Amino acid sequence: MNTSMSWDVEVAETVNNLSRLIPTETVNPPGNELPAILLVKDILDRAGVPEEMYTIVESAPNRVNLVARLRGDGSERPLMLSGHVDVVPVEREHWSRDPFGGEVIDGVVWGRGALDMKGFLAMYLQIFLMLFRQKTGLKRDIILAAIADEEAGFTHGSKFLVEKHRDLIDAEYAFTEGGAMTVQMGKARLYPIQVAEKSVCWLRMRARGKPGHGSIPHADNAVFHLAEALAKINRAGHLPVHITPTFQAMMTSAGKQISFPTRLATSALQSPGFVSLALGRLKGPAKNFLRALTTNTVSATMLQAGSKVNVIPSSAEVALDCRLVPGQTPDDVMGEIKAITGDGVELEVVYSSGGAEFSTETPLYKIMANATRKMDPEGLVIPMLMPGATDASQYRQAGMTIYGFTPGILPADIPIMSMAHGHDERLPISYIESGLPVLWEVVNQFCGRGG
Repeated sequence: MNTSMSWDVEVAETVNNLSRLIPTETVNPPGNELPAILLVKDILDRAGVPEEMYTIVESAPNRVNLVARLRGDGSERPLMLSGHVDVVPVEREHWSRDPFGGEVIDGVVWGRGALDMKGFLAMYLQIFLMLFRQKTGLKRDIILAAIADEEAGFTHGSKFLVEKHRDLIDAEYAFTEGGAMTVQMGKARLYPIQVAEKSVCWLRMRARGKPGHGSIPHADNAVFHLAEALAKINRAGHLPVHITPTFQAMMTSAGKQISFPTRLATSALQSPGFVSLALGRLKGPAKNFLRALTTNTVSATMLQAGSKVNVIPSSAEVALDCRLVPGQTPDDVMGEIKAITGDGVELEVVYSSGGAEFSTETPLYKIMANATRKMDPEGLVIPMLMPGATDASQYRQAGMTIYGFTPGILPADIPIMSMAHGHDERLPISYIESGLPVLWEVVNQFCGRGG
């Protein structure tokens, strides 16, 4: 790390770029990422980055991506820093500040995308600018990707780049959102580095029955059949336990960093039987978290039945959002659900997207873990399976190893697990102050000629 660097200047520029990115209302749907991409272009232009160093590609009107590249000597393959510019919708009436104001108040940047993930993109962008300005000698190309459509299915962003412009993003490794940020677990501070993510499987569950007039009830009612099936799933508590290599690595890593007798739990939790027992006894967030890491999950999200209040419908449907641990398929989760509900309902796959799982036994992971421990020596650094989905599921199809690595220390009063898609999304400047030097150190150590 360059200890003579003025981090105050670098952090201030990162904050300014973030506060400019937030007002570009790139809500997805519909997307309209063009204003944010043009802003990234403006930032690169003002920094003197030649136009031949970046490319803007459009997948549909106003659905655009920007890919920039700093050339190394080619002795090793590139590292990509990928950040999406689209954001989820807001309910303005529930916000304390303008969700698209990009205001900086008392050391905090407010607005939709501050965490997910314009703030992290601003950090990636700053690393790119610093490398460019300092003319850092590199053995790997550094690719910066500012992309569209992460929040609604990847079609116009990472999927488009993988299928239509793979040459622009050809890399050995990549960073994306979701890792090495503080997660409070009681008094402990965890720093999970994302090395895997669950796959997405959206199902339609349908129950059929006998139609009729609402004034003459009968037992063969499709709505009741569907409600009974959902009640069985709810009473079951969880689907069968699957211990993945990532979960084993997570428990092993945690066990090496904590003292006896607590470490005994990390060993026991590598047993499916013990996990199932724990899920039966735990309650609240702890149970939800463990279930998400060790089982296929199913959430009922949208119900549909009938068109008139006085007509008993012949069918009733519910949308199920299922997330599958690595190695599991849509057929697997449908079999697990049917084992609970019986054959009285039909299941149909509406959409599925593969997950991802990558090794922790790589030089890059070791560099990330060591740098994160230096950032907070009292924290617990562990590999993590992400219950949700990121662009990693798409980039892996191009042969990349992708880690969620956006390092920084969060204050205990910032509810990271609920704020990214929630109200009053915000990012403390202190996070950037703690994380930007770590990101710089990792990129330089892995990609610099002296690394």
